[in-house]
Amino acid sequence: MYLVIPPQRVKQQLEQMDVHPVGVDLMAPKAEVLPLKILGVKSPAANIIKQEMLSLGGECATAKGAITCSIDSGDILLFGTRPQYARLAKKLQSMANWFGLGDVIADLQNYLKTQPLTTVLADGRVLTYEKMRVMGILNATPDSFFVGSRVQNDSALLKKAETMLQDGADILDVGGESTRPGSDPVSPEEETRRVVNAVRQIRQHFPKSIISVDTYHARTAEAALTCGADIINDITAGEGDPKMLAVAAAFHAPVILMHMRGTPQTMTRPENQVYKNVAEDVTIYLLARAREFIQKGFTKQQLILDPGLGFAKNKEQNLALCRDLPLMTAHGMPVLLAGSRKGFIGKVLGDLPAEERLEGTMALSAAAFYGGVQLVRVHDVKENVRLLRMLEAIGK
Repeated sequence: MYLVIPPQRVKQQLEQMDVHPVGVDLMAPKAEVLPLKILGVKSPAANIIKQEMLSLGGECATAKGAITCSIDSGDILLFGTRPQYARLAKKLQSMANWFGLGDVIADLQNYLKTQPLTTVLADGRVLTYEKMRVMGILNATPDSFFVGSRVQNDSALLKKAETMLQDGADILDVGGESTRPGSDPVSPEEETRRVVNAVRQIRQHFPKSIISVDTYHARTAEAALTCGADIINDITAGEGDPKMLAVAAAFHAPVILMHMRGTPQTMTRPENQVYKNVAEDVTIYLLARAREFIQKGFTKQQLILDPGLGFAKNKEQNLALCRDLPLMTAHGMPVLLAGSRKGFIGKVLGDLPAEERLEGTMALSAAAFYGGVQLVRVHDVKENVRLLRMLEAIGK
């Protein structure tokens, strides 16, 4: 008789077997092979890494031209455990100045860091991720694609905000401009008017709440932060307004960096939906944007990554992103999945309208949980919170 033990349960099994604690610490990390892709490695370095991985009991896949150095560089795919990667980084140290191996060592060291993820808010409070966080959507707009998210007056806004907070929302995301496909932009002045009033009302009535402002205009972000917003949620990853980075820095505000191509008016054009590998392309873009923010003085505790479901992606590409979420959840920054009631859910389930996409949205939240994501942005807080709390209880 035998039992197949899932890798994530090996430590528990060792402890139940009464293995010595030292043995548990030594053996548990060996339970799971973690494929790790490193991009743009010079061929001589790829060959060195392959030999070192083989000597450690792991493996390394390289492009077919690497062994003869007929190509200058290419990606490599490592197959090893965390202890093997730690030993590889140590063995490569003596060759750090050869063929760009220093960059590979840095990548390995960054991957191996295991500090808990946090987000430092504009007022200094710290958001932690011992559980998945839920962001509730409040749209101070007359034309957002889901009617149920629209709040047209102060009374409706505060009632909706109170309900979401009572249902377990950790963050309230306030938007003043619809960015659904084909939507028309509003002026920064009108967006600011809508958003500032909403932020001011929420902060006054729910002083302990966490408020994010969904905008790509620096003027709106500045006004909202002045009134008490905590986070900037920018669908352009800081590229839409050149002043956004400076505004965020001035208020020490964390920024959600989302992937999008084109604008809401142009993002569905075929040329904006061409990817070599959508999950890899999106992840590389977001890491590049994060790197620019970090070079300007931001920390990883001030950045959140969002793959941008529905923005310049077709149905298949959105599904691929949901399958491959672990590609972007191993870089020391929280990841937000924001696919609530979006059009591709309706297409998958038989052209359902937005009002009938709750179950599909909850499936995305489950995918986010299993993909290692830290936050979800949803219209229906109660249902998604209950789903996530149950999944967390099962996973303990």
